Amino acid sequence: MDLQSLIREIPDFPKPGILFKDITTLLRNPEGLRYTIDTLADKCAGFAVDYVVGMESRGFIFGAPLAYRMGVGFIPVRKPGKLPAAVHTIEYALEYGTDRLEMHQDALHDGAKVLIVDDLIATGGTAGATAQLIQKTGCEIAAYAFIIELVDLKGRENLPKAPIVTLVQY
Repeated sequence: MDLQSLIREIPDFPKPGILFKDITTLLRNPEGLRYTIDTLADKCAGFAVDYVVGMESRGFIFGAPLAYRMGVGFIPVRKPGKLPAAVHTIEYALEYGTDRLEMHQDALHDGAKVLIVDDLIATGGTAGATAQLIQKTGCEIAAYAFIIELVDLKGRENLPKAPIVTLVQY
């Protein structure tokens, strides 16, 4: 299946000069969505993972069904103030300013192996921060999985070392 044909490009969003990769057109296509989850599951089957971790919010869309297909748990990483129990927090740099991510302190067991999933890797900031958050808990990054990779932004170079699966590259 040609996933790239199911991803709409929106010029000048969210600001001038950006060509936004919109996955809502992929999500509304039942065959495309099924193919995406099934292909990710097939490509990630060789990684011995205990959990899939997805970042708010598009990482939830792909991470939860992927965890289901792989027979492992799903852990959400959220923006500040969204999780009800005690959290681990990481602050990371954005192009202009900083942001934070949080994960429940009791989400992962010691030594857990984790697959980090998101819809897109650009500069690697969010995935890299999530990896650092997971490593702070003493757990291991087994691999990363992304639907889209913006290759020219070299985001994979900013991630702690682990295998990386991508389905579409621009």
